Amino acid sequence: MKSIKLKNNELLIDQDTKEPIKLIYQLEQKNNSLKIKVKKGVKASIIELFGADCLNEEFSREFIIEDDAKLEYLKYQNISQDSSIEINNKIELQTNSTLNMINLEFGLGSNKNNFITNLDKKNLKLNIYGLVKLDKNTKSQSIFRTTHNGENCFSNIKYKHILDDNSKATFDALSKVNETALFSKVLQNSNTILLSDDATILTRPHLEICIDELEASHGATTGSLDKEQLLYLQARGIEEKKAKKMLLKAFENDIYAKIEDLKITKFLENLKGENNV
Repeated sequence: MKSIKLKNNELLIDQDTKEPIKLIYQLEQKNNSLKIKVKKGVKASIIELFGADCLNEEFSREFIIEDDAKLEYLKYQNISQDSSIEINNKIELQTNSTLNMINLEFGLGSNKNNFITNLDKKNLKLNIYGLVKLDKNTKSQSIFRTTHNGENCFSNIKYKHILDDNSKATFDALSKVNETALFSKVLQNSNTILLSDDATILTRPHLEICIDELEASHGATTGSLDKEQLLYLQARGIEEKKAKKMLLKAFENDIYAKIEDLKITKFLENLKGENNV
């Protein structure tokens, strides 16, 4: 794994990465802004970790993916109790470029994530996947504002939540497709498992469509673990606690399966700790 030092709060990637670039937030950092720029035709992978105590910290992340370039970005967040962070993400994709973003949010701290994207060029692909696992009194907000202006662009926002105790999550997605965005494809989806009667999910998937020539869908599901599946596993000699873990793992794996860089997958497998994935 390659670690680097940033200068002037800008990371410029001008060649393919053989290993994912690893970014670790440090408490002594005074400026929480970062611009990530991937040059034309480059394919890159980044892992960014937020694991320290962050008292009311605010971050900004600007992604610029040039023509024919591709970035896979994993955010792994595991902050402590009484910590809170807000991350403002601004995404700019240029012609024929792709951003594959995976957000993993664990820990006992609260967070808010804002994603602002204007798809102005042609043939763009934007995937934003998330797995949010909360317990205690933790709160998480995921807010997306995506505007399609260019032709033949694809946006896919897919989040899964596992909520326990008094935790609360928000999924608020608005995707707007303007008249110039012919042949767009727009997807939004939120799936939630509630492990406690006191856990809460607020979902607002929303599409604003100004043309006919497109493919679009959005939806949200909320429920508890499937009792029939639990009984099926228990009937085959698997104790209830283990059966629940198996079902939750299957639910999570849908997000992990979206990771394309096998070295990022390997990194996650090697992580140790309470929230090992």
